[in-house]
Amino acid sequence: MGGTIRSLGREPLVHFLLAGLVVFLVSAWQGNVVDPASRTITISAPVVDRLAQGWTQTWQRRPTDAELDGLIRDYIKEEVFYREAKRLGLDEDDSVIRRRLRSKMEFLAGAEVEAETPDEATLTAWLAKNPQKYAPDARYSFDQIYLGAGDASLQDVAAVRRQLRAGADWKTLSKSISLTATGEGVAKSDIVRDFGGDFAHSLSGLKPGEWSGPIASGFGEHLVRLRAITAPSVPQLKDVRQAVENDWRAATLRDRETRAYQALLDSYTIRIAKP
Repeated sequence: MGGTIRSLGREPLVHFLLAGLVVFLVSAWQGNVVDPASRTITISAPVVDRLAQGWTQTWQRRPTDAELDGLIRDYIKEEVFYREAKRLGLDEDDSVIRRRLRSKMEFLAGAEVEAETPDEATLTAWLAKNPQKYAPDARYSFDQIYLGAGDASLQDVAAVRRQLRAGADWKTLSKSISLTATGEGVAKSDIVRDFGGDFAHSLSGLKPGEWSGPIASGFGEHLVRLRAITAPSVPQLKDVRQAVENDWRAATLRDRETRAYQALLDSYTIRIAKP
């Protein structure tokens, strides 16, 4: 008899039943009335279909009958543990659960935006407010003489300028570097990539036709002669429609989340007790 009891004590099913009994007793001790309806789990046809669709999306085929039975058993197990955890209040003061629920509420606040298709007037107005964001890069034609890095490069500026005034070929005055000496209609983004942001931003302030500088790049100092700037054209909606729609959707989503939160917040009284 004793051996039989010890054997049963090692059975996982017994442990599970005991855990269920503990949950029931704790609930009763706390004075919670267990609604019989909450002890009924109904697996409806839509639930089964949703489980099957989830499997199909993952494995690119419909589940077999045995696999579908396994999905249903796992769903029941999840539902049982979920309900009992809530009865014990395990969902309270749990930062992970709180963050997940917050994310779901934020998603619900803006869910309609994801499926919404803005009309032409909406996108045209959005583009009109932010044309520079969608315009192609300005393009620059320029020449550059690389002076080198550090203090020595600055000491060379005067000597190089004297040689330029004397008519020396400017291409022979540059120190060796892998960067292009002459740029013809180069997009600003490409200049940022090759020379750095400070160098690219400096070009727009230069007087065309004159050697200016020294101007710093990520490699050192340069004398630069700006030859021409091609201003960006006004973008047409048909050319930038997807980018405009993406930005409109993101901004609209943020706005709706903010307004939804404010509407909920306005229904609360907030009291903060600082230590």
